[in-house]
Amino acid sequence: MLKSLAQVLSFIFHPLLIVTYMLVLLLLVNPYLFGVNSIGDKQSKLLILQVFLSTFFIPAFAVAMLRFTGMIKSMEMKTRQERIGPYIITGMFYIWMFRNFLGSDQVPTAFSSFLLGASIGLFIAFFINIFSKISAHAVGMGGLVGMVVITMLLFSYDTFTIHSTIIGMVEMSMNGVLVFVIVMAGIVGSARLLLQAHEPLDLYGGYLVGFASQFIALRFLF
Repeated sequence: MLKSLAQVLSFIFHPLLIVTYMLVLLLLVNPYLFGVNSIGDKQSKLLILQVFLSTFFIPAFAVAMLRFTGMIKSMEMKTRQERIGPYIITGMFYIWMFRNFLGSDQVPTAFSSFLLGASIGLFIAFFINIFSKISAHAVGMGGLVGMVVITMLLFSYDTFTIHSTIIGMVEMSMNGVLVFVIVMAGIVGSARLLLQAHEPLDLYGGYLVGFASQFIALRFLF
């Protein structure tokens, strides 16, 4: 039962989904940065779809093709050697997406910075992977925590309002969001340990790389 739950959590917070979560969160906090009134606007939905396809679906499909052709033994990529190809493929798509968004009128510099941070974290993880099996899940969750911290620092938001057709207007605390993301990062890390996918040091290194990469990107773009 616990292992099944750990597998579900590992999928929900798959590293390739983190950039999409970053976009959704920033759209919820301040959709006006993107020139829209809410996350429910057509333009917002199209942007989310574009990011989802480019940073999750297409890289995941490419990895599936590697599995189909026998270049990797499983989609879980349990060895460091199996992760080399997927890291390179995913990194290419991330850099391509960042290049397309940089300077775009529809995408704020803040999100471009978050995407660059995710790309930097990915490539650092690629090089570390040569020597040690760093946790990509921890890199992703560390990056998500960094993204929330940077959002709070850049925009000084204490709260933001979500407009829902089901439950109406809901006011959310950024401190609450930060605590939630930190707790989820710990839970995802625990899930990876439970599945025996990593050692504790793999997780600690991943959190540090993901978190620091967001601030490195911030240095370049702000």
